[in-house]
Amino acid sequence: MNNYQPTPPPFTAQVADASYVSRVMKRVYLKMFFAMIVTALASFVCLNVPAVRYALASHPWLYFGLLIAEVVLVMVLAGALQKLSTVAATLLFYAYSILNGVVLSVILLQYTAASVFSTFVITAAVFGTMTVYGYVTKSDLSRVGNFLVMALIGLIICTVVNIFLKSSTMEWIISFAGVVIFIGLTAWDTQKIKQMAALTDGSQAGKLATIGALSLYLDFINLFLYLLRFFGNRE
Repeated sequence: MNNYQPTPPPFTAQVADASYVSRVMKRVYLKMFFAMIVTALASFVCLNVPAVRYALASHPWLYFGLLIAEVVLVMVLAGALQKLSTVAATLLFYAYSILNGVVLSVILLQYTAASVFSTFVITAAVFGTMTVYGYVTKSDLSRVGNFLVMALIGLIICTVVNIFLKSSTMEWIISFAGVVIFIGLTAWDTQKIKQMAALTDGSQAGKLATIGALSLYLDFINLFLYLLRFFGNRE
């Protein structure tokens, strides 16, 4: 589980007009959409190439190694986004999307294809509703967002503790809390990205699009994984 909260590029004194903000947000969603396709293709290849599928399923150390590499990559990406060029940041984002697809394939092996697809549709509907809400609402979600970030930290701690406790009850509580947290974060991140777009210099629009796409991509993936625990049917 990873979640990256975007830090805005350098601000300008002038607030951008609505058409500019709309163009930046379209770039955010487009990059996120491409990243989702890259992730889906990477998972599809891993699930349908027998040698790769066998290696991932039969070597737990390989999965954990990839998981650690994924966490390290997203941390490096988040920390270096401001220093990288737009092209370099975008390439690293898509590289992360590929790695994430490989890691997800190990999880998806445990569920039926039909339940994975239905969960994806549910996730897309919930995510779409909340990101639209975050974009159009006039309410300030910053206070709720700050609370959700603290709740996310608590969720991560509880998840780590439950690795050792192996409590099924706690697992369900964690899953429910995860769904609620990432539903809220989707709306807050969308509003925050929109506000950043309104204040960011036009020369930084490409980088902001990558920052925003990464944040929303992580919201979607985490929401999908938590919903999969409720709607996924195991093989």
